[in-house]
Amino acid sequence: NRIVISHNIFFFFSSHEQSVDKSVLRSDLYLDVRYYETDQMGIVHHSHYIRYFECGRIDLLESIGLPICKIEESGVMLPVALVECRYRMPARLGDKLRVVSVIDTVPMAKLYIKNEIYNQNGDLLCEGSVVLGFIDSVTRRPVRCPKSLSSLIELNLK
Repeated sequence: NRIVISHNIFFFFSSHEQSVDKSVLRSDLYLDVRYYETDQMGIVHHSHYIRYFECGRIDLLESIGLPICKIEESGVMLPVALVECRYRMPARLGDKLRVVSVIDTVPMAKLYIKNEIYNQNGDLLCEGSVVLGFIDSVTRRPVRCPKSLSSLIELNLK
């Protein structure tokens, strides 16, 4: 469940698993649906999908050698500016989820991460995206993406 960098991978937002002529940073993270994430019918509450997106995002950044804690140590924080999530099918208690997270552009002022979540049968449960901003940890004012992050992403997108 580490990062995959490839050309012509199958990914995102039109017909599922359609070929795209582009290099991307991709992480596939596997998670089990836990009891506390479900309601009495055994269906995952909608709020947990956003948490799954976060788990995938953290895994992706760690996979390229730049965990969020290292970015924050440099004096930059990454607040969530926008989250979109389109629910297709419910995840259920006992499901094994595959959280796919992708970065396909070098960030400047914002970091865009696309997400899809599949169950163990390969069914698309939801798709969405997260946009992160960059702010100075002292002033809380917007800043550009740290060079350490944009350089790593640019290097891996080639």
